[in-house]
Amino acid sequence: MSTDTQTPFEVFLNQHDAEAWERVLSDLLPQVHEVDRNATRIWFHFFPLELLRVFQQAEDPEKLARELEMRGNFFLHEQVDTSHVFLYGHRFWPDVKKEVEALASAQAAPANLLLGSQIRDVAERVAAARKVERSLVVGVAAVAFMTLQQVGLAAFRAAPGKVHIDEQHARRTPEQILRARARDDSQGVLGFLRTNDKRWTVVWDENKDDRRFKLVNMQEIASAAATDKRDWTSVDPRCTVDEGPIPVQCRSASCGTCWVGVLGGAEKLTPVAAREARKIKEMGYIDTDETHPLIRLSCQAQSTGAVSIVIPPWNGFFGKYLRRLREEQSREVESVK
Repeated sequence: MSTDTQTPFEVFLNQHDAEAWERVLSDLLPQVHEVDRNATRIWFHFFPLELLRVFQQAEDPEKLARELEMRGNFFLHEQVDTSHVFLYGHRFWPDVKKEVEALASAQAAPANLLLGSQIRDVAERVAAARKVERSLVVGVAAVAFMTLQQVGLAAFRAAPGKVHIDEQHARRTPEQILRARARDDSQGVLGFLRTNDKRWTVVWDENKDDRRFKLVNMQEIASAAATDKRDWTSVDPRCTVDEGPIPVQCRSASCGTCWVGVLGGAEKLTPVAAREARKIKEMGYIDTDETHPLIRLSCQAQSTGAVSIVIPPWNGFFGKYLRRLREEQSREVESVK
């Protein structure tokens, strides 16, 4: 988008690249309520700015999508109101969107040129209006700023700005959600005698009561999902009838299709082994050496307790492409020296 068609705030926002956003998030996350701290990090892994930039700069975006085997909805412009439904702060989305839209529409340059401060200020105003803790709004406010940067003001403004949670689930408190994430299934009166046959619940959408399946102790999440024989293809076309709600193309950490974000219970999953660690970096999903990261391949992660996950809207090999671009840029820099 040409800077001639952008408002001063959009120009300011677009000065922030992926590295700048990492610094902003690092500063903001301690101020995000526990109920949304993991969810906010996961959302930024689901919708990385670098992914958008790769396709904006591609000569033939459709050809690149085929080359990288991109499947699902990997652009935000079609999901401005819905991409963040797994955040508790989604409940405040209409108010946050109005505040960010007003900022972006102003014809004067923002007085405060610190992005983190802008996000906190929006969260403060919405929290005061809704009479809630600011920490409950900071995460979704950060999401709103990144969404605006990726889709532009016209698409951001065009979205209705609605909450996509039913009234029953919208009434749940942060404390109720955190308790539910921490709670393991009762194994019955003689549960202490059970060993490998313990069964745990995996929740993959906290806002719908039918979005869960059972997992046998130390079973891989993807294998457990396959026991859910309901047809989820209408919910996600990437699913197949016999594999359950998590898209799966292999079960050997080769395709990377089955990546998930872990909202609660990451510590109950087996540590990341070398093959999984290599694949999630290669796919560009997350670059970390943590033993229990918030992004996992569900065909590899085994569980020893109940967990709450969220399924990404897309999968693909864009990490490999990014690495190639960086290597080419590095060689160009070296050749100039």
